[in-house]
Amino acid sequence: MKAIPALTGLLMAGTAAMALTVAMPATAQEALTIVSWGGAYQDSQREAYYKPFAKETGVVITEEEYDGELAKVKAMVDTNSVTWDVIDVDTNHAMSGCDEGILEPIDYAKVGQPREKFVQGAALDCAVGTIVYSTIYAYDADKLKDGPTTIADLFDTAKFPGKRGLLKKPFGNLEWALIADGVADAEVYNLLRTPEGVDRAFAKLDTIKKDVVWWEAGAQPPQLLADGEVVMTSAWNGRIFKAIKEEGKNFKIVWDRQQPDFDFWVIPKGAPKMDLSYKFIAYASDPKVMANQSKYISYGPTVVDAIPHIEPATLEHLPTNPENLKTALPIDAQYWADNNDELLKRFNAWLAQ
Repeated sequence: MKAIPALTGLLMAGTAAMALTVAMPATAQEALTIVSWGGAYQDSQREAYYKPFAKETGVVITEEEYDGELAKVKAMVDTNSVTWDVIDVDTNHAMSGCDEGILEPIDYAKVGQPREKFVQGAALDCAVGTIVYSTIYAYDADKLKDGPTTIADLFDTAKFPGKRGLLKKPFGNLEWALIADGVADAEVYNLLRTPEGVDRAFAKLDTIKKDVVWWEAGAQPPQLLADGEVVMTSAWNGRIFKAIKEEGKNFKIVWDRQQPDFDFWVIPKGAPKMDLSYKFIAYASDPKVMANQSKYISYGPTVVDAIPHIEPATLEHLPTNPENLKTALPIDAQYWADNNDELLKRFNAWLAQ
């Protein structure tokens, strides 16, 4: 999926375009350009959304790929030359694009789903949630028979000796450190907004620092587990599920305090095909349609009513499975937007100590 805090750990490609042709003719007004991240994620969007929408409406979908940066969108908006109609963005870009005024405010009446029908945090002022992915931790059940079950276990090297894999960023690790240190979920971000709280989180990380293998790319955690370099590791849930499903690994996900995050559909400010863009987003937000994406990739739906339409065997592995959500810790995107740069400097200095 994309790098945290982006919603996905996907390998990003250069710009490319692909038209989905349909049997019925389409006029210039019946064409839509949708931009996403490429790879397996965009493949899943094509199967779940683009092809069925094109078949049902006669609209020609032109796909493009990008690296997640909004500089090109801003340039289009500033020069009144917007050619992208709908874009898939991560949480940070959804929020910053809205703040900068380069994304259209969303009229949820046109989306067809009221905001309260979305998972908490997935319906923003300028962005409509499309997937839920999550940071979790996992272990190899072939090597660890009685495995960990809580975030506290991740920090308990006496009960579970051995190396741990963690993302080489403060994002998510500080939250888990405080919870493992006994802080109630509801107080985590209140505490992190104080110098004492940040000190406490780093002090807890100190207790396992010598036992941590730091990873930076999404493909690393399942490989670290498979090679036995760590006894447990944080990861993006899709990466672990892929290793289970496609490689036959006996990996187990610990969903305790999973950190769900989102990707969103947005419309650039001044996009010329507003009605058609809304028509696509409404289609993709229909619960029955949205449920189909989980057939192609192990990310969950953002619309709560989509969950009953997902096969139980698939739902078991999704962040949005009600069982998996019981102790979820939603990321406070605003906190990280405000504090990431400062905390990253401190984190890197701490690593160097």
